Amino acid sequence: MKKVLVSTRLPIEGFSALKEHFEVVMPTDKAIFSKEEAMQLLPGFDAFLPTFQFKVDKDVLDVAKSSVKIIANFGVGYNNIDVKYAAECGIVVTNTPAPVIEPTAEQAFALMLAVARRIAECDRKMRLSDGLKWGVMENLGQSLYGKTLGIVGMGRIGQSLARRALASGMKIVYHNRSRLSTQIEKEYQAEYVDLDSLIQTADFISLHVPLTDETKHLINSERLRKMKPTAILINTARGPVIDEKALAVALQNKWIYGAGLDVFENEPEITPELLRLDNVVLAPHNGTGTIDARIEMSRFASRNIIRFFEGSRDITRVN
Repeated sequence: MKKVLVSTRLPIEGFSALKEHFEVVMPTDKAIFSKEEAMQLLPGFDAFLPTFQFKVDKDVLDVAKSSVKIIANFGVGYNNIDVKYAAECGIVVTNTPAPVIEPTAEQAFALMLAVARRIAECDRKMRLSDGLKWGVMENLGQSLYGKTLGIVGMGRIGQSLARRALASGMKIVYHNRSRLSTQIEKEYQAEYVDLDSLIQTADFISLHVPLTDETKHLINSERLRKMKPTAILINTARGPVIDEKALAVALQNKWIYGAGLDVFENEPEITPELLRLDNVVLAPHNGTGTIDARIEMSRFASRNIIRFFEGSRDITRVN
């Protein structure tokens, strides 16, 4: 029987189909295997299923390549894996794009509301004896209704967010490497604009792009200065898409109204200034952090492994 190593303790319900075909090994007395533990275990395993917390670098791949044929990453992003070197080692890498769509869009929308309506800030201050004042003109936030949402990266997650925003009475503008079809634009009543126009005109800006050389620090000091002083920036994509230090400066100096961040440039470390600001809402990279999503991601990654060894090409291969 072939063997699958799972880097992290995940809901066992998601692996029922995989366990019918493979021996599945995952941590039992801890949350995640260390790099050293995984490297000791990997020889003799046929597949590896890491989460984004586990860095699959050259050292790991040099050990894995003796037996591992597929790395089924648990997540849509795969910058935790040296994909190019994996290909050189003859190892296929897959990801789990479908299960992350709805929960990530939910998280982005929740962050929009939390920042705009100052929910987290007011919650914190209400727990203090003299934390805030009550009154008709106190603790005012912003409405989503009637505002313009700029979506940078109008893929499946971006479109899912657009559906929620449209139902809330928002106008949608977007920027993509390639313009969407007329049919999709009509469905979301979305207008295609260049990035600079989006940056300068949108009331809310939500990022949904992969991390590449082109997108690293896509949002930098220059672009932050071009945003409206009432703009709210949301990132549920990858931390380095934003220059985090520049964002801290922008928030401190009120260049923009606020930000909602689920991802950070040097996770789990966070730029200290962000921790002291009221106009930013922080979440611990749990855009897909629902039990439903975790189970479905496990099933999806398992399906990639099963199909791969069956010889099917119907897998979400990324290299």
